[in-house]
This record gives sequence, structure tokens and C-alpha cells, in this order.
Amino acid sequence: MLAKVWSAATLGIDAVRIIIEVDGGGYSAQPGFTLVGLPDAAVRESYSRVRSALHNCGLYLPPRHITVNLSPADVRKEGSGFDLPIAIGILHALEFLRDEHVSGRVFVGELSLDGTLTPVRGTLSISAAFVSDDSIRELIVPVANANEAAAVPTTPIIGAPHLPALLAHLRGEVPITPAVSSPLVEHTDDGADFSDVRGQAQAKRALEVAAAGGHNVMMIGPPGSGKTMLAKRLASILPRLAIDEAIVTTKIHSVAGTLPPGSGLLTRRPFRAPHHTISTAGLAGGGAPPRPGEVSLAHHGVLFLDELAEFRRETLEVMRQPMEDGIVTIARASRTITYPARFTLAAALNPCPCGFFNDARRGCTCGPQQIARYLAKVSGPLLDRIDLQGRGRGVDER
Repeated sequence: MLAKVWSAATLGIDAVRIIIEVDGGGYSAQPGFTLVGLPDAAVRESYSRVRSALHNCGLYLPPRHITVNLSPADVRKEGSGFDLPIAIGILHALEFLRDEHVSGRVFVGELSLDGTLTPVRGTLSISAAFVSDDSIRELIVPVANANEAAAVPTTPIIGAPHLPALLAHLRGEVPITPAVSSPLVEHTDDGADFSDVRGQAQAKRALEVAAAGGHNVMMIGPPGSGKTMLAKRLASILPRLAIDEAIVTTKIHSVAGTLPPGSGLLTRRPFRAPHHTISTAGLAGGGAPPRPGEVSLAHHGVLFLDELAEFRRETLEVMRQPMEDGIVTIARASRTITYPARFTLAAALNPCPCGFFNDARRGCTCGPQQIARYLAKVSGPLLDRIDLQGRGRGVDER
């Protein structure tokens, strides 16, 4: 019997629909499994997880050669979210499930060997892909992803804890209540507040202007002048995310795998502070498969680069396009992916290698040429994209 099951895969921060076609074949003296449709290594390993999960749930597969096709075949299939639809497709093809049990339902999830459904990335993007589609009656995801998937108005979201409970739901024996998530749940606050800063009137005014107008800002001053403390509190004076902004921001963090399990929409603007040893791919995005970088994780929020001159010059230069266009494009031989990257840059920089140039409390040991070389590590085109630049003298950080 030939079975077809709906699923989806993320491409950038959006999702594409995938059809899982399963041919149960006939009884064979040499049972086996064939998976086609441009799968990556994690997808190719799915049959071992699926077979063990079905076995441990009391479902024994007959000796057949099973063929699974992931359509469309020209889209690269990545991740472990195809475990559940492949398992449902196999059960349907082998007549453990009927057409009415799977029709109009979309399945996404990873299976543990005991049949437990574990969370996957990008369920919010997948949920958004089925908005206003009357042909889909349910989107079935792991229970840890249910609140995230239900954060947008879409088809009913079913959070399944494990395979036996899901099968009982599909057969109408023990229905699972659809998930309900409020899109206005406040994200966890890290406790950093702008009211903590005492004094620093000029720097606070600069950050207020940056927050009000969406300007990039750089603070130059000696160690202990409060640059880091001020930058960490910039996000606290930004307005709350609007619904459309929160959806895009949450999509990025979901695809990147930084969204805590069970979370709904993020409503607090992100604050990202990568270390100066970060790679170019870590800052702009990339890898195999491509993932969002820090410039995208800071979308609609603050990207703080402390000790700006200590970053590699080629790493900093990749920010020029995102700062100009609000997007970052990752080009590979097989495809090109675009991630949003409209952030407020807050940079901190010492005035010289020792950090004490023009400091009233401590003398500088650097020569003019050393200072010039140090400041030249930040290129002119990058500085042109920083609207506000302020210099401060040494004060206590309180």
C-alpha cells in the first residue's frame, strides 16, 4: 500500500511543505529500508530510531522492503523532525492506520527509542506556513513545542507526549486537547535595568537617543568607566516588541535552537553580546546546515560588541551589509538563504591598547603610533555606520 503524510521543513526562517510518501511493498525474504529525496545524515538515520520506537511501543513491522520518498526531491531535508511523519507513514502503509486517521494532519517531531516525542527546531515557522489553510485540520508536534507552534493563529496544535498517546488520538480513542498559547506572555527578564545607572548623564542621553531613533552607538573610554554596564541596559529602554516583530524574532531563535522548550512568543527585545573571539560564521551566520548568526539573533534588539578593536577585522567587516540593509545573505553552492538582521549596534572600545589614554586617574603608557594602530583596527566604512560616538573619562561603575 502507498501512503502519503504531510510534514514540513524549515528553509531560512520560513517553512516549506514536504510530502512523505511510503511504499509498504510486499512480503520479502530480504526486508529492508530505502530513503530517497535528498536527506541529510540525521534524516538517513531516522529509520533506526523509528523502528526501535515502534518496537518499544509494541508495534512490530512485518518483513517487508519499505521505501520512503521525501518530496519535493530538490529541497534538502535536514534535522530529525521527520521521524514522526515517517513513522506515521509506515504505520499507514502497513495498514495500522487508515486514511481518515492521517488525512488533513501535519506531523513534525523527533522520536526517542522509547517512543517519546522530543522537541525540534523551527515549529513556529512550520505553524505559520499553514495559516489559513482549510485543508489542514491539525498540526501535530512534540508537547514541548506546542506553545511555540500555537503562538500564531493557525490550525489546531496538538502537543503529543509520546507515540502511543498520539495513536490513541488519531484513532479517536483518547483525544488530546489542542494547545492554547497567549502571544502576550512576557519573556524572562535578566534583571538589567537602565535605572541602575547612577550619573553618566552624557552617556545615558546618547543611549536614549539611540533607543528612540534606532541609531548605532559606540562608547570609547577607559576600563571602569561604565561602558559595559550601560550597553547591557540599553535593551531595557527599548519598546516592547509588536506582534509581527515578536513572531519574526521568535522564528529566528527557534530555527537557531536558542528558544527554551515550552516557550511562546518572545516579547522582550533580544540582547546579544558575543565574545571577541567569535568566528565570521558565528557572527553573520553559516555552517552546515546554515544557522542564524549573532547579527540575526539580535534582530529587533541589541548587538553588543565589547572591546571592538579586539575582534578580527574580517569578522567585523561582515556586519557592513546587515547594518546597511537589515538582512544577511548566506550563499552556498546549493542554495542561498537570507536571514533578517535589523539590530541596534552598541560597541565599546578602549581609547588605546593599555586603555588609559586621557584618563585622569592613571597615566597612559602607549605611544602615538600604538594608539593610531589600535584605533585603525576598526575600519572607516564600519565607523561610518555608527551614528553616535561618545568619549568618556574614568568614573566608578556603580
